[in-house]
Amino acid sequence: MTIQQISVFLENRAGQLAEITAILSEHQVNMRAIHIAETSDYGVLRMIVDRPQRAASLLLEHGFVLSMTPVLAVTVPDEPGALGKILTLLARENIDVEYVYSVFGQVQDRACMIFRVADIDRLAALLQDNGMPPAHHQELGIQDEQK
Repeated sequence: MTIQQISVFLENRAGQLAEITAILSEHQVNMRAIHIAETSDYGVLRMIVDRPQRAASLLLEHGFVLSMTPVLAVTVPDEPGALGKILTLLARENIDVEYVYSVFGQVQDRACMIFRVADIDRLAALLQDNGMPPAHHQELGIQDEQK
C-alpha cells in the first residue's frame, strides 16, 4: 500500500524548481503533492507524481540527484481534529513521524496526508486495525508502473 515519493536534491539557486516542473510538464507527468525543505546549502524537493518511475528517469536524464522512498498516503476526514487523532494514535504506539505533508486537493472529499516513518508496514497495519486504511494508488491518480 506504499507509494513512491521522489526526493530531488537541489542547489540553492533560482530556477531549479521551474526546471523540474517544466521537464515533468513537457512529458505529461502530473504532480499530486509537493514539499520543499531547505538548509543554507541545499534544498530537498519531495513529491508524489502520477508516474513516479517515468519522472525519476526523466530527472536523472537531466542530471538531477534523487532518491525514491516508500511513504504512506492516509485519508482523513476534512474536519478539525482528524489529523490529531492519527497523530495521537502514533504517539501512543511510539511511532515517530519523520515528516508529513498534504496532497493537492482532496481524495473522495477527504484530506490526504503523506507520512514518512521508519516502519511503514507497522504504520499501515496500525491504521488498518483502527479503521483508517491507507489510500491506494488509484485514489491518488498514481499509475502502478510495476505491472
